[in-house]
Order: sequence, then structure tokens, then C-alpha cells
Amino acid sequence: MFPVMIGTIVIAGVVGYLSERTGFTRNGVLQSIIICIGGAFLAYFVRLMFGIGFGSPGLNAIASSIGALIIVPTHWRRR
Repeated sequence: MFPVMIGTIVIAGVVGYLSERTGFTRNGVLQSIIICIGGAFLAYFVRLMFGIGFGSPGLNAIASSIGALIIVPTHWRRR
């Protein structure tokens, strides 16, 4: 269980970094990583408690990280 959680954090961090570097988001690198890790933690604990998710933990981490980046509204920020 612990290695799955560490892997989830690493995958979410990589997704957050790559999304910022490719231009998918414009939140800032650290902010995108934090958003992705939060979404991945949420999906990880939902999977533990209810068994809802995709087949593999890695796919859960990727899907939840991208979903968190899409859901978190940052377009109203001042530039």
C-alpha cells in the first residue's frame, strides 16, 4: 500500500510538471504539481475506501491529475 502511494505522488508530480511545461496550464510549476498531487491523493483514497477507479493505480494517478488540473478554476486570476 505504501509503495502505491509513493508512486501515485511521483506520477502526479510528473504530470503536473509536464502539463506546465507543455503549455496545457498556466498556473506555475509548483501550483500545478500541488493541484495534481491533491487530485491524485483524492483518487487514491476513494479507491481505498470504495474501490472506484480504473484498473491500475498508475492510470488512476494520471487520470485524476489531469482531471484536477481541468476542474480547478484558475482563469479568474490576475495576470
